Amino acid sequence: MTGFRRIDQETVGTYDFFSVVQQRWETPTGTSVDRLLVAHPGAPVIIPVENGSALCLRQFRTSVGRELLEVPAGKLDTGDDDPLAAAQRELLEETGRTAAHWQHLSSFLPSPGFCDEVMHCYLATGLSKPGRREPDGPEEAVMTEEWISLDRVPELVASGELEDAKTILGLLLASARSAP
Repeated sequence: MTGFRRIDQETVGTYDFFSVVQQRWETPTGTSVDRLLVAHPGAPVIIPVENGSALCLRQFRTSVGRELLEVPAGKLDTGDDDPLAAAQRELLEETGRTAAHWQHLSSFLPSPGFCDEVMHCYLATGLSKPGRREPDGPEEAVMTEEWISLDRVPELVASGELEDAKTILGLLLASARSAP
């Protein structure tokens, strides 16, 4: 239907867990255009819920130069074929918790204008804390936990307290799932 066809692709840089790729596309009119994209392995997003509240993490983000209130998340590591297994690993690493019940809420593209990342969002319930956090980096070492009522999510989005897209979408999906 679209008539676009990729005619060339070259990785121009590889950095930690992502790459920058130069692509050339033929358009429906026969012209060609070059586009840069970030090739990302994908990420699990976890919405841990207990008694109508979700566990969030307040973490400093260098990209915006301040702390954000976010749900636990991570990235698919090399060899991760199963986003659920990655979600389970990330919940334990970031919070020291496990969940007895997991439900896939959605998979979505957070920034398709320049990145091919797919985020896989899971509701985690039946929480227990058998372990302890395993922080990955200085930001995670000082992050703090905050429980927020799912009933307050629209208010927190409207006020700007919640800014992170994966957190907003995940909490709204979890809220809708738990609504009567």
